[in-house]
Amino acid sequence: MFKKKIILILLISLFYQTHSFSKSNSFEKIDSKNLSKYFSGIVASQNENNTKALNFFNSSKILINTHDAYLERLVSSLVLENKISQAIAIIKQNRGKKNSNFFDADLLMIIDSLKKNDLNKAYTYLIKTSQLRNLNTFNSAILESLKQYIYVFKEKKILDNKKNFGKLSIISETFQRCYLNDQKTESYFSDLLSDDNGDYTRYIFFYLSYLIENNRLDEAKKIVRNIDYINSTLLISQGKNWIESNRPEKLIEVFSCKNFNDIISEFLFLISNLYSSQDDFEKSNFYLNLSYFLNPKFKFNLSLVVENHYLNEEYIKAKKILKNFKKEDKIYYWYRIKKEAQIIAQQRNKKESLNYIVSEFSKIEKINDKILFDLANFYKNSKEYEDAIKYYTKIIDNLSDSSEITPDLLYRRGGSYERMGDYKKADEDLIHSLKLRPDDAYTLNYLAYSWLERDYKINEALEMLERAYSIESDDPYIIDSIGWAHYLIDDFLKAEKFLKRALELMPNDPIVNDHYGDILWKLDRKIQARYFWSNVLDMDDADKDLINKIKIKMIEGPKNI
Repeated sequence: MFKKKIILILLISLFYQTHSFSKSNSFEKIDSKNLSKYFSGIVASQNENNTKALNFFNSSKILINTHDAYLERLVSSLVLENKISQAIAIIKQNRGKKNSNFFDADLLMIIDSLKKNDLNKAYTYLIKTSQLRNLNTFNSAILESLKQYIYVFKEKKILDNKKNFGKLSIISETFQRCYLNDQKTESYFSDLLSDDNGDYTRYIFFYLSYLIENNRLDEAKKIVRNIDYINSTLLISQGKNWIESNRPEKLIEVFSCKNFNDIISEFLFLISNLYSSQDDFEKSNFYLNLSYFLNPKFKFNLSLVVENHYLNEEYIKAKKILKNFKKEDKIYYWYRIKKEAQIIAQQRNKKESLNYIVSEFSKIEKINDKILFDLANFYKNSKEYEDAIKYYTKIIDNLSDSSEITPDLLYRRGGSYERMGDYKKADEDLIHSLKLRPDDAYTLNYLAYSWLERDYKINEALEMLERAYSIESDDPYIIDSIGWAHYLIDDFLKAEKFLKRALELMPNDPIVNDHYGDILWKLDRKIQARYFWSNVLDMDDADKDLINKIKIKMIEGPKNI
């Protein structure tokens, strides 16, 4: 109890010092119970437990009129819990108060107006929000982009004088022209999809929707015939599946250029993705939930919410959202099964995870290559290499060498053979993969390192690794491999140079620490060698065989000394 009082005193002290505390605020009218709940909410929010934070904020609503920052925290928590209508209602109840003037509140009023198809009111809120003080550059860009969108929706023409935000502006204008069904729509989609400076394959889906909406189904079918499931994103794969199963109308149902809320929803998704790429998952989920609020039919966007929760180890939340992916949409449903299996692996064990996905796999009709590929990978990751090979083979047997995915499948099957100790078949697959894709650094590295481990064709392996290194000079696994190759040919100084760099890039990798220890021993730096070997003994991902070898080396040194 004494500790709690000390913490509360410290928090109150900080509270008085914040800029958000004005002279009108008074703690005389606030009991310690409400204040404690509020601060508990802040702590829970900082610990990324938003559900708990919202419970605390809801139980301390007396602060809504006395503390400027309270409303902002409450609104943010409500949106993160996908209670957007409730957040909007609270903002409306408090409009006009000093503490209601913040970016998120005004953004929600814009979103609410768009949801109600009131473009005039949305524009009014937008202009008001633009006048807020201390808008950061990013928020200003969001407002300016929304302004351009709303102008197009209202005036039915492209805004002439507009600020340029690089690729964001190109994407925005593509959708604006799509909304207008402008004659340049086609070329804008084409330029976006042919851009080599980024991955814009997502927009294939919207282009397909545009074609179908304009009664150009044959063209859409032609495009999806050239799309393979394995290399496609979840969104594109589901779009392909809808067209192939004679349900092309589903694309328009979930996204239409004629619906401005669908377009703004996609814009908000883009903002969310930018935050996610910066590992700001809270902001990412905030915009994702707004995106889903505007277009709840577009369930794909929920997959990013799932991934954000998964990365934050919020498995209960992830599983709850996964329930939105139903059986009628095969690809989405398979994504759900995969992610649930991954969660089982994290919460319990890999064996139970594998059993779950195998059981669900048996219930699926009309299995495609993507599902077979995912199942094979699950088997491989679970070290069930024989089953992995079986499913990789099922796919390979239906492909020619000209297929883009054949080299990768051979690489994965070859790796499975290698793990089983069938080196003849492993080499055949890996060499075959390299014939189809000679400059694949990772296949070069895998085959070469396999040879190093077998003490086989060391000089040829080194040549392959030098090729791999020239292609991917910053890859720590390749750097480790080339360092180890130099070790095996007794070039210890060069070996130490490479392994030191590999260690800097992967300080907690058991193999790298083991290799570095061996090299240091050869350089007569035995105390340091034992230090790096001892690191391996404390690593959770070090396998038993490696640990046993290191225990011997700690006493005797490497066997080849």
